[in-house]
Amino acid sequence: MTRLSWDEYFMEITRLVARRSTCLRRQVGALLVRDRQILTSGYNGAPSGLPHCEEVGCIRETLGIPSGERHELCRGLHAEQNAIIQAANHGVGVKGATLYSTTLPCVICTKMLINAGVVRVVYEDGYADPLAREMMTQAGILLKCMRGEAS
Repeated sequence: MTRLSWDEYFMEITRLVARRSTCLRRQVGALLVRDRQILTSGYNGAPSGLPHCEEVGCIRETLGIPSGERHELCRGLHAEQNAIIQAANHGVGVKGATLYSTTLPCVICTKMLINAGVVRVVYEDGYADPLAREMMTQAGILLKCMRGEAS
């Protein structure tokens, strides 16, 4: 058996985190890691204490909103947002961290990651948001796709 690389190791954990998601459309997991230590994790779902989409249904599905559009019309927070919020709630700085995510972040999450000081994003699946990729490139965030997709 071949030993996992650090990126493979953290991506495996990210996939496990995604399984906590309550989103009916896409389960996403995220980790913020620095110096090979997990700082925080997050998955997509409704804010704490509110009913989950699996309980009340999906607004986006009902309205027929395509993936990658109209992010404000959703009950859920994105996995990346929840990872950043967990860091803030627990007083954990994420400047210089790597984000591991099962999906390339959207433009809203990208802007948050840039301002949080994240320097690298390792992801598994692409996302229909070319502006996010462009902004990460402009900010000097290194991108690595674990599925061989051009990054």
